[in-house]
Formats: sequence, C-alpha cells, structure tokens
Amino acid sequence: MEYYYYIKSLHLIFVITWFAGLFYIPRLFVYQIEASEKPSPEKEILGKQLALMAKRLWNIITWPSAILAVIFAIWLLLLRPDFLQEPWMRVKLGFVVLLIIYHLKTHQYYKQLQNGIVTKTSNFMRLWNEGATFILFAVVFLVVLQSALNWIFGVVGIIVLGILITLGFKIYKNIRDKNPEA
Repeated sequence: MEYYYYIKSLHLIFVITWFAGLFYIPRLFVYQIEASEKPSPEKEILGKQLALMAKRLWNIITWPSAILAVIFAIWLLLLRPDFLQEPWMRVKLGFVVLLIIYHLKTHQYYKQLQNGIVTKTSNFMRLWNEGATFILFAVVFLVVLQSALNWIFGVVGIIVLGILITLGFKIYKNIRDKNPEA
C-alpha cells in the first residue's frame, strides 16, 4: 500500500494525457475532412500534414496513454478491491466502458481518414468531439462526490452542459456560415 499514491498519480497522469488525445484527435478529423474538400494542391498538402499529425497523436500519445491508464486503474483496484463494492465506483466503471467504446469508435474514424475515406461531415466531428467531455464530467463528479444522490445532480449538470454545448455549437455554426474565416 505504500506505493498506492504513486500508482494513483501515474493513473491520473495517463488519464489526463488520454483525454488530451481524445479531445484533440476529433479536431484534427475536422481539419482533415475540410481539407479533403479543398482544391489541389492544397487538398494534398494539408491532407498529408494533417494525417501525419493525427498518426503521431493517436499512436504516440493517445493509445499508449489509454493502455497505461487502464493498467494503473486495474493495479489500483487490485490494491483496493473494496472500491468495487461502492455504487459510485460501479457507475464510474460503466462510464469507463463507454470511454473505451468511444475510443474504439474514434479509432475507426481515424483509420478511415488515414486511408482517405471520408464518411462523416466536419460538423459531425465537431459534435463527436464533445463525447469525451461528457464522459469526463461524469467520471469527475462520481469520483469527487462518491454519492448516488449527488451523482444525480451531476447527471442533471451533464444534461445542462450538453444543452449548452449544443447551443454553442449552433451559434458557432451560424457565425462560421456567415464568416468562413471565424
């Protein structure tokens, strides 16, 4: 148990870097999709550079961080198996499963774009970018509050956040449609 806080610190560091990758990669997808709509040679130049940036972010930061965050999380649970009896921890692990699913789906989008296959719009990717945000809010509220009742208030907060993000997205889209350089 003397190493518990070191392991917890490493877990948190890799969770942070994992989320950093998950926050930035959809933004690169937006740029890749928009670059694919540009005329030559801009399309090829931007596409190549953005694909390289996505490859480095995904393979050097995001995937290793995800794997290490999970390894350290399992290690923590092995040291403190009593946490699995806590209702908030079970709900948190449910969100972790959602995060892993989000990560794997993001990986599918990554592979498609790396192969030059564009199946989604840049607006879709802007909204997709918020998925990790919702999961992060849920997990942070669960870990900090550790209470089912308080967690319900956290869920209401997440819904309000979702509404605000959607409204912000629509406002920004209207601004961008009027001024493409925004």
